[in-house]
Amino acid sequence: MTRKLFGTDGIRGIANSDPMTAETALKVGMAAGAQFIRGDHRHRVVIGKDTRLSGYLLEPALVAGFVSVGMDVIIVGPIPTPAIAMLTQSLRCDLGVMLSASHNPYHDNGIKLFGPDGYKLSDAIELEIEARMAGDQSADLAPPDMLGRTWRLESSRGRYNDHVKRTFPREHTLDGLKVVLDCANGAAYRVAPEVLWELGADVVPVGVDPDGFNINRDCGSTNTETLRSLTVAHGADLGIALDGDADRVIIADEHGDLVDGDQILGLVARNWLERGILQGGGVVATVMSNLGLERYLNDMGLGLERTQVGDRYVVEFMRAKGFNLGGEQSGHIILGDYSTTGDGLIAALQVLSVVKKSGKRASEVCRPFEPLPQLLKNVRFNGVSPLEAACVQDAIADAQAMLKDKGRLLVRPSGTEPLVRVMAEGEDDILITRVVDDLITVIETEVRA
Repeated sequence: MTRKLFGTDGIRGIANSDPMTAETALKVGMAAGAQFIRGDHRHRVVIGKDTRLSGYLLEPALVAGFVSVGMDVIIVGPIPTPAIAMLTQSLRCDLGVMLSASHNPYHDNGIKLFGPDGYKLSDAIELEIEARMAGDQSADLAPPDMLGRTWRLESSRGRYNDHVKRTFPREHTLDGLKVVLDCANGAAYRVAPEVLWELGADVVPVGVDPDGFNINRDCGSTNTETLRSLTVAHGADLGIALDGDADRVIIADEHGDLVDGDQILGLVARNWLERGILQGGGVVATVMSNLGLERYLNDMGLGLERTQVGDRYVVEFMRAKGFNLGGEQSGHIILGDYSTTGDGLIAALQVLSVVKKSGKRASEVCRPFEPLPQLLKNVRFNGVSPLEAACVQDAIADAQAMLKDKGRLLVRPSGTEPLVRVMAEGEDDILITRVVDDLITVIETEVRA
């Protein structure tokens, strides 16, 4: 049996449309609550969200589901996804839930679940939760005297603020650094500027006026034009862009040039290697990471282990093999000494600490290797994935034959949106562009058919 609701990062869809409805949220609360009620203690779950309007629809439904099976609910309001992972552990909760569709526009939303250890749930447990949702859930309902209770935790942002600041080297401050900080009008709109300012930075806040509709709109880690232009216009030392739930980060140097997750991984890997704290003999990334990162790490005597796309798969490999650094090119950076999931703010602090310690400009520090030419394009579709078509399969085979040993090709469906992603990389920029464009043309033709 395969998962139908859960993708690479929880359940996601258009708000108030199947599957992202109040009914689904209610069933998730009941099923996940029943799944994690183990023992006779008072069970509790912590629920956070980003700034989407639909959070007002889905949060009460989740609460009702958990309460109905006898689980107490702690509500914390808008807060980053990694804060929920941290609070699940520190509050001794049996479960953590984040309502967010990350970098997607406001009309989407999602449900992310964390176990009592603060890690995202495995595929197997998500499958069990789906099975509960599909069955008769009436047997899981608590009697009237065992219903759960609900309360709001006002100190949640302060707890996360303190946690993040403790990851910054004690001997450093951010005094003298001017930073443009784009919070994507999302979950970190209050806590991120507070953290950087309290550590001494001169902060230029952007994307800190959420209205329920403007999350990720012309801002954030996937819409970086504002970050790049303002970093230059304000003469800032660097810029930081988070996404809607602040579990990923993209950096801009003082010239407005972008630094992606691969470069951040390379930067942190060298720093941690020099400090003697890097574990596992290398870094864990995904099949999307640039070959330039792999070569850079190899030159330091380090390895690069690759997983399928999705930060939770990176985390699972890190835990299984003893690594403490991993991430994705998109900006999910997992710093295992500090967090159980991607944390954009903590990753940004690691970059800032290296820049500050070096005394050099960000452009001299934040791009430790030269990436190989890499091109990624997406095709949106409705209904059945075009990857099933014979003509598309033949085109993929032809593309692989063109590349031979001159590069690599990756064609995959997105785990969070109805998209086909086509990526190729290699030494020959012209060849890479031709391979991707030819394949995209075939896929688009199939989508229109």
